[in-house]
Amino acid sequence: MTLPKTPSFRLDGKRALVAGAGSGIGLACAAALGEAGAEVTLAGRRADVLEAVANDMRVAGMSAQVLPIDVADVAAAKQAITKSGPFDVLVNSAGIARHSAAADTIEDDFDAVADLNIKGAYFLTQAVAKGLLEAGKPGSLINISSQMAHVGGIERAVYCASKHAVEGFTKAMAIEWGKTGIRVNTICPTFILTELSRPTFEQPDKRAWIEDKIKLGRVGEVEDIMGAVAFLASDASALVTGTALMIDGGWTAE
Repeated sequence: MTLPKTPSFRLDGKRALVAGAGSGIGLACAAALGEAGAEVTLAGRRADVLEAVANDMRVAGMSAQVLPIDVADVAAAKQAITKSGPFDVLVNSAGIARHSAAADTIEDDFDAVADLNIKGAYFLTQAVAKGLLEAGKPGSLINISSQMAHVGGIERAVYCASKHAVEGFTKAMAIEWGKTGIRVNTICPTFILTELSRPTFEQPDKRAWIEDKIKLGRVGEVEDIMGAVAFLASDASALVTGTALMIDGGWTAE
């Protein structure tokens, strides 16, 4: 008999755009795609930081280049992507959080989070998809969402709202573009220890709350995301679209 063969996790010959690639989860995603053979374009606001990451990737034998953009500046980002594309893979890890009690939320914080996490993410995904549609190519578009897109959290009403919105437009886009071979999914991490999240972990009460909710008994690390992004970007996930891949240590299992 002829045994079935596992689809390839390799990304050789694929062009990948990673937004928010200068640090944390975005940087880890860029490295994962580079390891799998993709030609990675690092996008973000800090060109000097991106150049340093790109250089480290090249030293490690990966293909990397830099595209300075601000995802929240929709018009400029769309123009840059149209000029540089099409991209076979998108990983959008650009995002911010402004935490406060819901009763204390101020309009400026709401607008800042919505502009990047919802509006910026929406039109970034649209811009990459348009390039693929015009080229008649399939692709994999991945938004880094959050476990907070599926539950509520203390002092996280605005952040939760933004990530729930990402899940909604991801599903709708997946339905619209499915027959063209463009897949759209999210990755939903739990609390991942990065320089950005370190202040939260340094608060004993917050760390105790996090560790109690994560059933595997440890906080997340960026390496926990890398296999998932390589999977969703590759042909190994060819029948996966419109879904959320939970990397939450069991947080949302309750």
